[in-house]
Amino acid sequence: MKYVVQNAAKYGKASDKAVMGKIMAEVPELRRKAKEVLEVVRNCIAEFEMLDDAAKAKLFEKYAREEKREVRESRLPELEGAERGRVVMRFAPNPNGPATMGSARGIIVNSEYAKMYDGRFILRFDDTDPRTKRPMLEAYDWYLEDCEWLDAKPHEVIYASRRIPVYYEHIEKLLEMKKAYPCFCSREEFRRYRSEGIECPHRNTSEDALEIWQKMLDGAYKEGEVVIRIKTDMKHRDPAIRDWVAFRIIYESHPLVGDAYHVYPTLDFESAIEDHINGITHIIRGKDLIDSERRQRYIYEYFGWEYPITKHWGRVSIHEFGRLSTSTIRKAIEAGEFTGWDDPRLPTLRALRRRGFKPEAIRKFFISLGVGENDVSVSMKNLYAENRKIIDPIANRYFFVWDPVKIRIEGEAEELEKEVRLPLNPGGAGFRVIRGSNEVYISRDDFERFNKGEIVRLKEFCNIRLEDREKGIFSFAGWKPEGVKKGKNIIHWLPESEAVPCTVLGIEKNYRGFAESNAVKDIGKVVQFERFAFCRIESLNRELRAVYTHP
Repeated sequence: MKYVVQNAAKYGKASDKAVMGKIMAEVPELRRKAKEVLEVVRNCIAEFEMLDDAAKAKLFEKYAREEKREVRESRLPELEGAERGRVVMRFAPNPNGPATMGSARGIIVNSEYAKMYDGRFILRFDDTDPRTKRPMLEAYDWYLEDCEWLDAKPHEVIYASRRIPVYYEHIEKLLEMKKAYPCFCSREEFRRYRSEGIECPHRNTSEDALEIWQKMLDGAYKEGEVVIRIKTDMKHRDPAIRDWVAFRIIYESHPLVGDAYHVYPTLDFESAIEDHINGITHIIRGKDLIDSERRQRYIYEYFGWEYPITKHWGRVSIHEFGRLSTSTIRKAIEAGEFTGWDDPRLPTLRALRRRGFKPEAIRKFFISLGVGENDVSVSMKNLYAENRKIIDPIANRYFFVWDPVKIRIEGEAEELEKEVRLPLNPGGAGFRVIRGSNEVYISRDDFERFNKGEIVRLKEFCNIRLEDREKGIFSFAGWKPEGVKKGKNIIHWLPESEAVPCTVLGIEKNYRGFAESNAVKDIGKVVQFERFAFCRIESLNRELRAVYTHP
């Protein structure tokens, strides 16, 4: 009975084959008595189907929870050198757009490690580039909302652009220590020095570096005229490490701090200082950012600091989205290709929330991918599977007739006008009622594939036989489902009295038709439009609007 109930909770009706599979896996010796076991299984399914809603609900409560306990949760691997109560993790986005699925991975994994070790999780906005990766003011709040939604509320939130004086203090110390210097080379000049491994003429000048620094702060120089570089090794085998830029002049108003500053730290400098100040113990970053660690280690060495333990993970690519970057998405939105950052076709968390994905499904999805160095290529189908486990037992079922065709059923006209009771959801939460009619809508896909004389069943209503396709006329063919082919010959339908105009915003295209009037009760919730997909009912104005979630 346990396996019957669990299977019914997932799929609405228990399958004898699925239940048999579970039993045989648990007790292999019963394979020799398969016929006897099958008979017991079928009797058990029949017994379950005869129970009233209250009795079914009790069994769902008992066995569905038991199944959840039996499922082994995916866990992240242990962190090297981690001590309980002392782990400090951070996620540091540039808020030049909302969080994407790539951001979700960083939020989830870092916060999960903080939970595993009773540590702290810090959200730090690396927003010290007011031009090339200009922050988006709304994105700050969006990230906070998304973190909370993903059950990853940070213990502390840091805005790098508001802490510029802290970075000034540290670069001034490095200038005093002669571990940094002002460089007046043009980009082309320094690129030549760097590629040849030659020190630039300004590296060991006797000119007062702090005096030049002060002039930079006073606005005495133009953009690109001078930068501050960190001294490294101009013979380093990797040219990207050689005397890298720590500060540059950018005369551009910042969305968060306005015109308060015009000398901004680079990401590598700002991040290095913040990681130390905040006591970050472990950094998880993409393997494409290994050079950042190599550059930052010079600062840690000069100040005598201990660098955090780092782990580099591979890139995760999702087939359905390709390589959509934040800047690419922004341009597409501005060009009118997408309606906004929450367009259902986008890989942003705002879009996934709008579609009705559960945050726990997204957490499980990314935790299951782990933190290995190999690049991972996955499909959204993996996320669909995780989300389906959560919503399938609880989502209410309704009819949605897309691309509708009105048909007429001849015979038994008065008898057809009766109340039809249909299950509301597989969790045994009652029924919904539709009033039958001799004129109903069916989907064009169904209408066009039936042959003349073929018997079709309107789900939970009656059987009909196609008589005249051109006129859309069917004849009444009985009440009982016997003799009707299962599968595609059992179709959904809607009478005109129960049909509400509805548009489903899809991924590849939008779908227009009629939704069951009962669905208006579930605005804001994910439902299953039978034989179509899971969708989130978004709003009701002149028509019902829903957003496609997944199959």
